[in-house]
Amino acid sequence: ENSGAPGTLPGPGGAKAAGGHRGEGGPVKASAFSPGGQRLLTASEDGGGMAGRPGVGLLWRLSGHTGPVKVCRFSLDGRLFATTSCDYTIRLWDTAEAKCLHQRSVGTVSFSPDSTQLASGAQGSLLQSGQMLHHLGGHRDSVQSSDFAPSSDSLATGSWDSTISIWDLRMATPVIFHQELEGHSGNISCLCYSASGLLASGSWDKTIHIWKPSTRSLLVQLKGHVTWVKSIAFSPDGSQLASAGYSHMVKVWDCNTGKCIETLKIRPGVLDVAHACAFTPDGKLLVSVELLIRQDTKSTA
Repeated sequence: ENSGAPGTLPGPGGAKAAGGHRGEGGPVKASAFSPGGQRLLTASEDGGGMAGRPGVGLLWRLSGHTGPVKVCRFSLDGRLFATTSCDYTIRLWDTAEAKCLHQRSVGTVSFSPDSTQLASGAQGSLLQSGQMLHHLGGHRDSVQSSDFAPSSDSLATGSWDSTISIWDLRMATPVIFHQELEGHSGNISCLCYSASGLLASGSWDKTIHIWKPSTRSLLVQLKGHVTWVKSIAFSPDGSQLASAGYSHMVKVWDCNTGKCIETLKIRPGVLDVAHACAFTPDGKLLVSVELLIRQDTKSTA
């Protein structure tokens, strides 16, 4: 929301909206929970970021980007977080002090689960300690999404060439060893690994694919969005997947059957687009970035 005053996130007891980003035309574009779920980071078109504690409220605001912030991610140890912006930079921040540690040109960003590496685009590269580690030069167009496998030994990248590449990071030169997953007919807009190592991909073709990367096999295709898929997130146990299309709806899917088990609609008058979605680490809450937060039920764990 474009409220000028900080809002609060709910404790037990139900859904609640949270405001705090400022400026005209500044809706929230992305969100991320810290590993323990104590903090929620949000990124906005107003060029800023905010962090809050559920039940407490705003902790601090971030400034520095000169364009809308597109992506925000915590490292798995919670000590760092990264933001990317339409100003073509990535900023790496210290969580304790909200201090910017590094800045580089970038298109997408994701942390490895061991918190030692950072993947960035748009051309695809790996960073370590803020320095270039590897350049991943295999896609035929811009890399717009990435995610590390739970073991940190491989990286998936999604491109506007409609393909997904899996990079074996155990190799000395991962640029040489990769496999492609083909099946989407549009740009790959988002990627997400489950805790068990399955990979979900969302696309401009309005579908979501769930893959078993080790065998390059497509397990299930999720259809139902009427616009391109902007964000996806597995529940912590991997049994469900939440997805936000470029529309006013967030869908929750059963990963085993491929059926949509719930459709959540944005409140009238808040925003027309659900920009992103994420489960809390305990799986009890689902947040979408217009900041409608709903209490979970057993049917949508």
